[in-house]
Amino acid sequence: QVQLVESGGGLVQAGGSLNLSCVASGSTFRINVMGWYRQAPGKQRDKVATITNDKITNYADSVKGRFAISRRNTRTTESTVYLQMSSLKPEDSAVYYCYYHYGPYTYWGQGTQVTVSS
Repeated sequence: QVQLVESGGGLVQAGGSLNLSCVASGSTFRINVMGWYRQAPGKQRDKVATITNDKITNYADSVKGRFAISRRNTRTTESTVYLQMSSLKPEDSAVYYCYYHYGPYTYWGQGTQVTVSS
């Protein structure tokens, strides 16, 4: 089992910045992918950004140049993923979910609300 604990999020005006973080602990695996997805009301959950254990990143086109994902592997059983969000737009408003994947297994965080006011 992998536990994911998210922090950050909140309310910000358009053009502002927010940072999210997520700690993965437990039965983590060396080869894995961590990242963030988001889901707005009435919409499907979409990928925002992912990062492998080798720190290869991938971004949704809608956030390229505005969001930055990074990670820190503090122990063999714990990793932290960060999402720095800048130049936020109202359409970035959603519940953001931390994501951890290895092999056939995928784990999700509880979600954190990000609201961008116009």
